[in-house]
Amino acid sequence: MKEPTFHHRSTLKQKNKPFKSRFATKSSQRDKAKGRTQRASVKGKVPRKHSRLDRRNAVRTEQRKKREQLAMATRIFSGRHRAPKIVAVVPLCADSDTRALVRALFAAGDAPYAAGALLDVPRFKQTLRFVEVGRHALDILDAAKAADYVVVALSAHTEVDAFGEHCLRAMQNQGHAGVFPVVQGLDHVAAKRRMDVRRSLQSFVAHFCPDAEKVHAVDAPVEGLAVLRMLTAQAPRAVRWRDTRPYLLADDVDFAPSADSADRGLLAITGYLRGANLSANRLVHVPSFGDFQIEQITAEPLAMEPARGSAIDADDSAGVVLDRPDPAQQDSLVAANEPDAMQNEQTWPEDHEMAGWDAQMAQMDADEQRVVRVPRGTSAYQAAWIAEGSEGSDASDDDSMDSGSSADGYSDEDPDADEYEDLRVAPASTAASEHGSDDDGNLLSADEEAAQLRAYLQQRAEQSRSDQQFPDEVDTPLDRPARERFARFRGLQSFRTSPWDAYENLPLDYARIFQFENFRRTQQRVLRAAAQAPVRVGARVRVVLRDVPRAARAQFAQGRPFVVFGLHQYEHQMSVVNFAVARTPEYAGAVRSKDPLVAHYGFRRYVVQPLFSQHLRGGATVNNVHKFERFLQPGQPAVATAFAPIQFGAAPVALYLPEPAEGAVPTLVATGKTLDVSPARIVAKRVILTGAPYKIHKRGAVVRFMFFNPEDVGWFKPVQIYTKHGRVGHIRESLGTHGYMKCAFDGPIKQMDTVCMNLYKRVFPKWTTCLWAEHEQTAEQLRQWAGPTAASSDNNGEDNDTGKDSASLAMEVG
Repeated sequence: MKEPTFHHRSTLKQKNKPFKSRFATKSSQRDKAKGRTQRASVKGKVPRKHSRLDRRNAVRTEQRKKREQLAMATRIFSGRHRAPKIVAVVPLCADSDTRALVRALFAAGDAPYAAGALLDVPRFKQTLRFVEVGRHALDILDAAKAADYVVVALSAHTEVDAFGEHCLRAMQNQGHAGVFPVVQGLDHVAAKRRMDVRRSLQSFVAHFCPDAEKVHAVDAPVEGLAVLRMLTAQAPRAVRWRDTRPYLLADDVDFAPSADSADRGLLAITGYLRGANLSANRLVHVPSFGDFQIEQITAEPLAMEPARGSAIDADDSAGVVLDRPDPAQQDSLVAANEPDAMQNEQTWPEDHEMAGWDAQMAQMDADEQRVVRVPRGTSAYQAAWIAEGSEGSDASDDDSMDSGSSADGYSDEDPDADEYEDLRVAPASTAASEHGSDDDGNLLSADEEAAQLRAYLQQRAEQSRSDQQFPDEVDTPLDRPARERFARFRGLQSFRTSPWDAYENLPLDYARIFQFENFRRTQQRVLRAAAQAPVRVGARVRVVLRDVPRAARAQFAQGRPFVVFGLHQYEHQMSVVNFAVARTPEYAGAVRSKDPLVAHYGFRRYVVQPLFSQHLRGGATVNNVHKFERFLQPGQPAVATAFAPIQFGAAPVALYLPEPAEGAVPTLVATGKTLDVSPARIVAKRVILTGAPYKIHKRGAVVRFMFFNPEDVGWFKPVQIYTKHGRVGHIRESLGTHGYMKCAFDGPIKQMDTVCMNLYKRVFPKWTTCLWAEHEQTAEQLRQWAGPTAASSDNNGEDNDTGKDSASLAMEVG
């Protein structure tokens, strides 16, 4: 007879939870990592078990969506009127020759080289446009903003200098669609060392661009053809901040002066529209020149292939007007409101109150002047420096008291009366301010100015270190009551939650800015409206702008990349813009709040004086109060607040010094991105008053050196105090006449502890924002943007000053 086997009941068996990945087997984890598309569960529906056919259909749907997205991204690069892919060729080394590199690529594509010409590759059914730039940082950044690919030219003999490294960091910060490193001169290197050179350059490029998998060469036609194949076969990577707005790299620029002025007129820009759709009702931003209105947009098609059969293409006719602005809907050039200083005035002076005011002002001006008796021919400026009581002749005071003296104090029978005259002059201080001081001629030498500059920079560095070690600590003044020195400060029980009205005591500059009731909703509405613009992406158009300076045409005539960007609605208006920034490790100097900096954010460049404040990772506080930072400290992210034009969407930000520091490399101070547009953000400057415990008894203590008179103690009595070791308390009463005070804490304090009091005051940015114009900078300020060989480089090509003349342009616009 078989013995019965023992087993547990099925209810006692352990069942692992299927969603716990740590209980999954290695085979199941490998199956999940095979690239299968997992169908996302739909909330609100009854879950049901999907069959294998349903899962296959879900995967095919996802694949079809990805194919459609890829086709939409590359559709403008195919067809008869296809747009060319923009390839920026950037020299990173001093001996890099961009023209030789582009010539090699033209030779690989069996096409003759021409500066600024398009390279049509019928083999791959693609068209490329190479933008050759020299060793100039601004040209490199502008070309990279509009480029689909960036080809960096490396040298097999010379290493990348500091200027080339800065260009790589700047392009990495602003975003690019893809980098292709190409080495030149590799055929002149020994065969056994070529692989080592490639590995070294690959390691260098991978530090800045990890996506660059290989360093290419164009010395042989086969290698150049491989580079062309990669440029034409791949789809450009999306750059979100750039692809949400229209931009255009100019193929040709024409200028027609207006009838009123020869220096301003119509500027016609011809090129392929990229990024997003364009409307004639929106504004166009020209770097270094500002924003301008559109006169009209016409079609300028350029066929890459002949028409098939007898088909007639309607786009072949050039000059067709695609869009004209509507005067009722066109954006205005008004960037700021005009504040009314009398808007909040409740009373107006009456006529009887204003009576006699002019006479009183004239009498006040006369009282400030005095009568001086000087020799004839003496100027009023010379007479102003005569001391009080020394005017007139050398007669003694006794002579002036004679009975025969006149009312003016001078004798009626003075024999020298014809040689002197009376002059009414202003005080000497006023004359000195108008005509300049005698000390103006005592200028400092170059060595003394350099020594004072070094002392000033050393003082700023010491202040920055002191602020980092003892942030916001301020000594109470001895010669001035603290209630007067800190009259504009307030105490907060909780920095996070204490209420603070964001619209109280605003400066007059806040009446000039624009504010949105709901910024996110407005941004979504503006972007949806921009997608319905009539001029579509990929079309070759001619955009005519109004009232543009002639200098804009001269910039294109120099062979430099000329890129213009279209603005969304409201992006021309000024507001309070916040940037999330962090210091770069390469710059070691002190960066103080309200220091003038050149902000490159998105496609615009402005000179700003930002306020730095703390950047909270978890978002804003309950009361939207953020602590002011006196210095931008390394390793600590901050928010820079400044008056600037509105920017929809996150855009890269780079802060530069207006003038170069030591060396010829552009001085990059901080990098980041735009955070939001919020005038309601409160930047509170904190001041910490410190005192020392004098006597301690249990939870009470006598504190001194925080204040120096009993009136200040009573004034700041409601403010909460704390210690650096974590105790919290309050002031009970004043003790004596020297500022001693009795305090109570929530526990015993130590003798070595420090008693602190926090006071806060709201600070505002300065209205000093202005457009950074390259043609208005001095030679010393422009020196930092040019590379070591920019002056002698001839890689920019010849002057391509072609196109229609001004008369034909004026007739066309009509």
